[in-house]
Amino acid sequence: QVQLVESGGGLVQAGGSLRLSCAASGHTSLLTYVGWFRQAPGKEREFVTTIKWNTGRTYYADSVKGRFTISRDNAKNTVYLQMNSLKPEDTAIYYCASSRRIGVPRDSSAIDYWGKGTLVTVSS
Repeated sequence: QVQLVESGGGLVQAGGSLRLSCAASGHTSLLTYVGWFRQAPGKEREFVTTIKWNTGRTYYADSVKGRFTISRDNAKNTVYLQMNSLKPEDTAIYYCASSRRIGVPRDSSAIDYWGKGTLVTVSS
């Protein structure tokens, strides 16, 4: 089993920045990808970004490319999401998500472990 704990959400004005953290514990050696999904009110959960644990290769949704950056600290088993130039449409609960599978997990069905989520609110 793997446990994921997010931190760093909050309220920020449009154009501002936030950094989220996701600390993984348990059988982390099983993981191939760790990243983030988000769910806005009334909408489905959507892929944001992920990082391949052993190579560091990153993948982003088009909506966040150039604004969000994912990184990892292998020694701390922690993934970070730096979010810049935030927009009101980025408002959502952000979930840390990890996969043990080979393919890039761009769909919720490909996720094996979820964190409980952290709320990000961007005011206009």
